[in-house]
Amino acid sequence: MEVIGETRDDAAGEAFDKVAKMIGLPYPGGPLIDKYAAHGNPHRFTLPRPQAPGLDFSFSGFKTAVLYLLQRERKSNPDFPGDALDDLCASVQHTIVSILLEKLEDAVKQTGINCVALAGGVSANSGLRSGIRERAAQHGWTVHIPDFEYCTDNAGMIGVAAHFLYHEGRFAALSTAPAARLPI
Repeated sequence: MEVIGETRDDAAGEAFDKVAKMIGLPYPGGPLIDKYAAHGNPHRFTLPRPQAPGLDFSFSGFKTAVLYLLQRERKSNPDFPGDALDDLCASVQHTIVSILLEKLEDAVKQTGINCVALAGGVSANSGLRSGIRERAAQHGWTVHIPDFEYCTDNAGMIGVAAHFLYHEGRFAALSTAPAARLPI
């Protein structure tokens, strides 16, 4: 296995959750953005598409742009997003999903590998699921998308693993340093 792209800051799921928090939605916010986006206009609000090099991702500038949009809109309407919640969520979802799909399409072109699988919490996002199916139909990809109940958040999986290790009495030494990106 070879890593050909990675996040420079937050993963897509974190971007969904952090934007949802800014909007005032409870955690986890990604599923709520997906829910509201289903009824909104994804083109009402234009959001930037961060240009991380190659196949890498970056959502820090995107989150900042959403924050500035919220601040700007709330100056004239303190209740924002209010009636615009569906459209804001649709715009957020459309932008994040578009970034992911474009990077995926670039990865397939660069590698020639056209068998694609989704995983992690964001694989439950309806926009991503339908978008990848559309691209697969356009380009002849084989896609593997888990059933919805298997689209679990990585943090949840780590928590469950820690639960069982705790009950087995298996602990790391206090001198163990955390490593978010272990080499494969």
